[in-house]
Formats: sequence, structure tokens, C-alpha cells
Amino acid sequence: MIPLTVNGETTELDLPADVPLLWALRDGLGLTGTKFGCGVAACGACTVHIDGEAVRSCQVAIGDVWGDVTTIEGLGTPDNLAKLQQAWIDHQVAQCGYCQSGQIMQAASLLAENPAPSDDDIDAAMAGNLCRCGTYPRIRAAIKTAATQMSEG
Repeated sequence: MIPLTVNGETTELDLPADVPLLWALRDGLGLTGTKFGCGVAACGACTVHIDGEAVRSCQVAIGDVWGDVTTIEGLGTPDNLAKLQQAWIDHQVAQCGYCQSGQIMQAASLLAENPAPSDDDIDAAMAGNLCRCGTYPRIRAAIKTAATQMSEG
């Protein structure tokens, strides 16, 4: 049994320790907001937080998880969206939407580390998260909006 704390809930999974966190979240816990994209940590679709750090869940074995896991489902709720999630909606970032949970989780990690990022900061932090639809200008605008709203309280 592998103990994990995910979105504030502690659980134990009856899975081998080498199972990628991505599959433990999706198949073991039914948290399907985290997406499979490439399986080699090159696209960012599977980004989650471990103790606030953005990581690619396809490349972290559940036996190697070093802290609390937060997925897109733990960032906000349908009735109480995180400011970043609301900014995503306001800027109509998503087209196909497949990469968006990973994009939002990467952006949340950026804003936790740098609450007032420049365009260059955003581009550098988000470079490992691919969007096939090419909504990068809207992603940047949403991050800047969320940063402003978060600084205002």
C-alpha cells in the first residue's frame, strides 16, 4: 500500500511503487483532470504540484512522491474557482482544452513563486507546456490578469 495525500485527502493505493503518479491519479483515484500527453515529460499536460512544485506526473513514480499532491481538481471548485481559473475563462484561453489543466497548474506554480511575472518570466516558466492550438498570447494575458487580481487581494 502506497500512502498519498492528494488535494488534502490522505489515501492508500494498492499499486506497485513504480506506477507513474499520472496513472495512480487517473485510474487509481478517478481524478481525470490531469491528462496524458506524451509520457516523457515533454508536453506538460500531466503537470501537478508536489508540495507546491510543478512536476510532470508521467515521470514520477508513486513510490517517489515526496509530499502532498495537488491536481487541477484541488486548485478550485466549480462554485469557487481560483483567480487563475477565472482568468482562464475570462480570456477564453481554451480551444480544444486538452492541455489546459497542465497549463493552469504550471501557471499556479509560477505565480506562487513570482507574484508579478514579466512576459519573459511567463514565457520561461511556461515553455515546457505545449498548446497545440497556439493560445499562448491568451495564456500570458490570463496569467497577468490573475497576478494583478491576486495582488489586489
